[in-house]
Amino acid sequence: MSDERPLPNVSHDLTGQVALVTGATSGLGRRFARVLAAAGAKVIGTGRRKERLDEMVAEITADGGTAIGVVMDMTDTASILSGFDEAEAAFGTITILVNNAGIPDAERAHKMSIELIDNVFDTNLRGPYVLSVEMARRLIEQKLPGRQVNIASISATHYDGHGAALYSITKAGIIRMTEVLAVEWSRNHINVTGIAPGGFHSEMMDGMLERMGDFSGAMPRKRLGRPDQLDSTLLYLCSPASDAVTGTVIKVDDGQSPR
Repeated sequence: MSDERPLPNVSHDLTGQVALVTGATSGLGRRFARVLAAAGAKVIGTGRRKERLDEMVAEITADGGTAIGVVMDMTDTASILSGFDEAEAAFGTITILVNNAGIPDAERAHKMSIELIDNVFDTNLRGPYVLSVEMARRLIEQKLPGRQVNIASISATHYDGHGAALYSITKAGIIRMTEVLAVEWSRNHINVTGIAPGGFHSEMMDGMLERMGDFSGAMPRKRLGRPDQLDSTLLYLCSPASDAVTGTVIKVDDGQSPR
């Protein structure tokens, strides 16, 4: 049987795709939105801070890309669903979802308020689940394929006891969500994958460094990761290059953590 596919069969071209990135107001999410736009996708960045979304849109537009910002609160179901409607009204069916929004707990488990517990669960796990299901429902109705990339964390499988227990729990939930939804939606050609970053420079990481001091010297390579070092993994999982990859979470931690 002849195979006329290119050699190698690797493409990161996202022309014609519509991508929604949560938590796009800063850090890794902002970088993810810019990378997907640079690869040709129309991008919807979401978050709670409109002025930050406006900055993201201006950056992408200046780079020659296409983007809008949609205010979305991952702790509010109505906000998630209305934001999704607004995004699709602007650019059409969303075919790529990057579940990036997340907040730390930064507190010992027995000292956490109920409000903080709810916010961490809703932002890091419940909200992404609601958004994933809403996207899949619409794709299935239209018989369209899609990609979902869930941003977990190396802390999902490694916890050192320094006040991030609930964060670790929710990110472990994100990994399991990735695995089971991949199985559920495989027949619908919706690929569900994830990235588990280690310590990378971001707004969240800056807060940790302020609280704990610079701990990068204790890492094997004595450095934190740069956001651009995640570009290739994100593009791989969002593009035709990973057509047969689903239910997989890729660790990208610069060898920082034990296995």
